[in-house]
Amino acid sequence: MPLDPDSSSPPPPHRDWFFPPAPPFLASSRSRTPSAPFPSTYRSSKPYSAYPLADRRPPPTPRSRSRSPHPPPEQQQKTPTPPTPTSAPRRRDPRYAGVRREDARTAASEQAAAPMAAPVHGRKPAASAIAPRWSGVLSVAVILLCLASLLRRNFSLHDQVYLLQEQLAVATAKLQSCTVDSSLNTSIINLFYQDAANSTTQSRSLKNLSLLISLSVLYAPLLILKYVDLVSKIRRSRDSEQVPINKRFAYRVDIFLSLHPYAKPLVLLVATLLLIALGGLALYGVTDDSLSDCLWLSWTFVADSGNHANAVGLGPKLVSVSISIGGMLVFAMMLGLVTDSISEKFDSLRKGRSEVIEQSHTLILGWSDKLGSLLNQIAIANESLRGGTIVVMAERDKEEMEADIAKMEFDMKGTAVICRSGSPLILADLKKVSVSKARAIVVLAEEGNADQSDARALRTVLSLTGVKEGLSGHIVVELSDLDNEVLVKLVGGDLVETVVAHDVIGRLMIQCARQPGLAQIWEDILGFENCEFYIKRWPKLDGMRFEDVLISFPEAVPCGIKVASYGGKIILNPDDCYVLQEGDEVIVIAEDDDTYAPAPLPKVRRGYLPKDFVVPKSPERILFCGWRRDIEDMIMVLDAFLAPGSELWMFNDVPEVDRERKLIDGGLDFSRLDNITLVHREGNAVIRRHLESLPLESFDSILILADESVEDSAIQADSRSLATLLLIRDIQAKRLPCKESLISHVPRGTFSEGSWIGEMQQASDKSVIISEILDPRTKNLLSVSKISDYVLSNELVSMALAMVAEDRQINNVLEELFAEQGNEMQIRPSDMYLREEEELNFFEVILRARQRKEIVIGYRLEAAERAIINPIDKVSRRRWSPKDVFVVISEKE
Repeated sequence: MPLDPDSSSPPPPHRDWFFPPAPPFLASSRSRTPSAPFPSTYRSSKPYSAYPLADRRPPPTPRSRSRSPHPPPEQQQKTPTPPTPTSAPRRRDPRYAGVRREDARTAASEQAAAPMAAPVHGRKPAASAIAPRWSGVLSVAVILLCLASLLRRNFSLHDQVYLLQEQLAVATAKLQSCTVDSSLNTSIINLFYQDAANSTTQSRSLKNLSLLISLSVLYAPLLILKYVDLVSKIRRSRDSEQVPINKRFAYRVDIFLSLHPYAKPLVLLVATLLLIALGGLALYGVTDDSLSDCLWLSWTFVADSGNHANAVGLGPKLVSVSISIGGMLVFAMMLGLVTDSISEKFDSLRKGRSEVIEQSHTLILGWSDKLGSLLNQIAIANESLRGGTIVVMAERDKEEMEADIAKMEFDMKGTAVICRSGSPLILADLKKVSVSKARAIVVLAEEGNADQSDARALRTVLSLTGVKEGLSGHIVVELSDLDNEVLVKLVGGDLVETVVAHDVIGRLMIQCARQPGLAQIWEDILGFENCEFYIKRWPKLDGMRFEDVLISFPEAVPCGIKVASYGGKIILNPDDCYVLQEGDEVIVIAEDDDTYAPAPLPKVRRGYLPKDFVVPKSPERILFCGWRRDIEDMIMVLDAFLAPGSELWMFNDVPEVDRERKLIDGGLDFSRLDNITLVHREGNAVIRRHLESLPLESFDSILILADESVEDSAIQADSRSLATLLLIRDIQAKRLPCKESLISHVPRGTFSEGSWIGEMQQASDKSVIISEILDPRTKNLLSVSKISDYVLSNELVSMALAMVAEDRQINNVLEELFAEQGNEMQIRPSDMYLREEEELNFFEVILRARQRKEIVIGYRLEAAERAIINPIDKVSRRRWSPKDVFVVISEKE
């Protein structure tokens, strides 16, 4: 570059090149400063574009109505030039010639690009939008260049070390060749070191390649993600409705992690292996170790972040720190994943979500007040099997269910109770409790509305029949309404056995009202604690008449036959002349299924009945206190039992105008009532003045029902029933005509003559009161006071459910005993079968009763409080009292 001839002085220092002269239009503003950076002789009047970019300021231009972004040339020429402090021409300093030429080129390029960069109204240029997006890519590239330079310097140092080692090896070889006077040895040594040098060079190239691969694999995802983000933004600017690529990729990743349960551990494993592989390649590129040693060293860095402390050199240290940081992230994710898995497992165990792996277990679906008695009865039944397994699944928390079961304080007798939380309407929850392998499935009715409870039971049966694996056991369904029984049996088919709890208790209360003491007998027979029904085949009895079968079991009482020729039909109290055929089974009442067996026939005397005893039927007056669901069914059953001219008084707080409508809606046909007449009274059964308006002393039987308004709460219903009972007994005791004569007959062991409970006991001899009790704890109050009989409804229903769960054939026996027609259980006085002062054993009493087509199953002595069912000694004779009674199964009268 030629110099200016006027320049004779040396150029200024290098730092002065950063301070170019100010443009002319800023002279006025710079004149305010105390001094200028350059003398006035360096100022010139050259155009604005000739100045450096740092000191340019665009001159103010007048507003124009033209839409063009630049004013026309005429206006540009008329633009006044800013005044300068001096009008003398300035000399051009040759020292700034380079700066002036650079400014000229910059100004020219700006003027050439100015028309092209003019923005169009309403749309941003693509270049201005794209340029900032590549800032991240440029920053990554700068980092890569810096890292590459550092690694290159490290490699150069390693190359120098290798070169020095090669030179040292060559010098050593020459020295050895000088000492050893052998040309062959020298050539061999030279060839050896040449091969060593070639192998060293090849190893160095492999190390460089491995390092390049590791860096490429490491930074390739960053560049790909940046490119995907850039492409998605460009496409979004063109088509706003299109989903960006990065969002679609994130969505696919989310779906993969959500659908596959082992996706997170798999991703973590792949990330760990990738980190070890990349770290091993990087270490192989910056160290002298082999690839296998580098991979092992990379694993140690990942597993323990403190192992990189012994690294020597910049490259190994940088790579080891990077691997250690990645290892800390991997192990942090692994720790979080393991912690979440353990917490989820413990939560599933605590909430009862784990799977039950059992076989031949009893499955109970639902939760109600009957569950405690049901568990107790099944545990007693499993005692002979040395325990069993009961699985309870309900829509409750597992811990709450276990706590409630622990409060029951039952002796489970080796039976394990497993609780699970789930819904019986979901097939996945049913499979979780091994429903297909259960021996029996019990569906409990829910508390509350009867129709809703039965509808849920129907849906549960549908879910059970939909199990693909099939069911190996039968289903026992507790229903609340008798009208829904047909629908449930239609859906379940042969797998379902139904127990209509409300109907069973209503019929049982009517039987107990007509037969005082029958409730205790039913409590003994239905439960597994004493004697119960069993059905079993005995081939040795084939060809024997039923009359002889009755006395063939010393430890049991036969009461029926399951006829194989009629498709397994249950026949209670068959004819004496019936002969057992092949395949027939005998129905007995025994203590357990393994405690009885047929024996040779004993020698007994048959004898004859003392007289043709006929139980007279006279009109009765019965009182119902309270309004019960399905009360219309109880009215129909009572009409079939009572003599013509009987009266049924209904005392409750339901308005009389609504009673007839409710009874008709329930299915009662008033035209079919032949033996009873309904008498309605309105009032509250727990208010004394309302009860005093009734002729309580004139009723033969009083049934205190669990009122429909409080039947959902067992304690509240029992409290209401107990209050009604005490009020009725007190009113009856005060209305007795001859208290002194009656109190003298107070049995021993009861309360004293002057106590009010003693008077109530005397009143109880005049009329029978049956109270419906829901809570088992309430029966202790009634059993101690002895002022009323009771029907423990929930416990009796639980016993029936347990018996049907153990053997579904028993349901047919119970249905006949509770039906309107057929056989029933009754209590007979002893003078119907034997004469006064006559001695007979139990087998002889059985044969006497067969003359009336009745089967004696037990007795209650005059001084005993409870009846004895299936007595142990059946062959010893004894003298019977006229006040002794026998428990028989006979046809309904």
